[in-house]
Amino acid sequence: MKTTFVIRHLVEKALHLRKLTPDIENEINYELTRMGHISDVDYEALELLMSEMDAGRIQLVPTL
Repeated sequence: MKTTFVIRHLVEKALHLRKLTPDIENEINYELTRMGHISDVDYEALELLMSEMDAGRIQLVPTL
């Protein structure tokens, strides 16, 4: 079984943009629901994203 780290890539996108957009958030939620589990790599990426948001370095963009 090939392992992909879709959530990690989405987090990288948010970190690059310095924004968590509704589209990125929805894609993360979709992947979590679709997979039914989370890899260690994806979990660490989500922890990093939350840490960056808590520190104010990533802005949560509201839904328009």
